[in-house]
Amino acid sequence: WLTKKRLKLKRKKEREERNAANRKDPRRLTVKGKKKKRKFANPEERIKHKLERAKIKEASLVEKLKRYEVAKMQGPEVRPHEITGEERFYLKKMGQKRSNYVPIGRRGVFGGVILNMHMHWKKHETVKVICNNSKPGQVQQYAEELAKLSGGVPVNIIGDDTIVFYRGKGYVQPKVMSPIDTLSKKRAYEKSKYEQSLESVRHFIAIAEKELELYYRHVALYDDLSNRNPLSILDDSPLDSCDHHRNRLYTSCSDTEADSEDEEESDEELGELENDSPPSNKDLSETGR
Repeated sequence: WLTKKRLKLKRKKEREERNAANRKDPRRLTVKGKKKKRKFANPEERIKHKLERAKIKEASLVEKLKRYEVAKMQGPEVRPHEITGEERFYLKKMGQKRSNYVPIGRRGVFGGVILNMHMHWKKHETVKVICNNSKPGQVQQYAEELAKLSGGVPVNIIGDDTIVFYRGKGYVQPKVMSPIDTLSKKRAYEKSKYEQSLESVRHFIAIAEKELELYYRHVALYDDLSNRNPLSILDDSPLDSCDHHRNRLYTSCSDTEADSEDEEESDEELGELENDSPPSNKDLSETGR
């Protein structure tokens, strides 16, 4: 057990090591220069400033990734063994039933993956390669790359993340099971960090460009940046539409008044016609009496 003082010193040392590792993390890579709080005249300047810094960071990440490119070995190409349809069917069934597998994580394909495949092929004819967090279409790339590096035959692709490999006829385990033209585990992890950072930067650039496009569209529609009324983009302004609505109400009211006046005039005409009509026989008899 540790005393309280030694425990504090140990935790302090661990904290300093973590902070030092975080400072070296490539995902914390930023554009050189001190950060200054700038005031922008309009949103266009602010978005363009962000885009400029993001593109500088993208270029620096691409340069960093070039360090992790490995030169391919020169030599005769090893052709994979050809298998018949019956053999493929049998190997598919056998590969699905077996539980031995090799995982591929965020590091992708590196020397350790090929080493694990050869270790499985020592006792098994097939091995499943499970690609975790793989993008659509990336499984095919993994299958081609693993077939070149290991010399195995891809038998079947199950779903979007599993590949069944056959070791081949007359398989002999090589002396060097981890190929020279592959990355180590540490360098593969560093490369994956740079790739992750580059992907997020490119996603940010796409969003910023879309935002700038929407800003230009807003300026073209409204002309006035302070105007946020959606009715202003219509052909008629809001005042014109109100006046038009009032005119419609006024015309409808005047039409109803005119109809009522016409009805009154028609009633008066009917009354006059009744007064001017000749007396009936009943009226004449009453006047005779």
